Amino acid sequence: MTLIEVRWHGRGGQGVVTASELLANAAIFEGKYAQHFPEFGPERAGAPVRAYTRISDEPIELHTGIYEPDIVVVIDPTLLVNMDILLSGLKRGGVFVINISEPPSELKERCKELGAKLYYVDATKIALEIFKRPFFNTPMLGALLKATGIVKLESVHEAVKRRFKPEIAELNIKAISRAFEEVRSA
Repeated sequence: MTLIEVRWHGRGGQGVVTASELLANAAIFEGKYAQHFPEFGPERAGAPVRAYTRISDEPIELHTGIYEPDIVVVIDPTLLVNMDILLSGLKRGGVFVINISEPPSELKERCKELGAKLYYVDATKIALEIFKRPFFNTPMLGALLKATGIVKLESVHEAVKRRFKPEIAELNIKAISRAFEEVRSA
């Protein structure tokens, strides 16, 4: 594995940073090197937030934002109004994963132009059915895993078990596994 860079987009309070952390920890459990970090200012809950994850078989010496990601994950579909920002820098042949029931044709075309693979899952529906609250981050993590195989599903389950109390971990594992099964390519 060479260096893989993931850029996460969401809003404050949606668990973007937690999803990035869980992915990094899962990679570490597999013996890989990983780092994760957020990018946000003094904004309040609901403001756009980015988080970054790097995974590699070699030590990671970069300590900058990710400007040319291999993978982009969009947790909040309302951010599609800024499609240029979301797609900015996505590497040719990269992967774009979004929380949406059906991606709009413009997004499909833009991904096609970039040579990017587009995956989608209705993480909102999954979260509301499982958590009864808008916790979209862990379903999106499950979708990312299925779309990319970046780490093993079991490794993410372990990261979740170590991060949350047992009853919360169980719900998150259920959400991750369900999104893993329901994610589709466009």
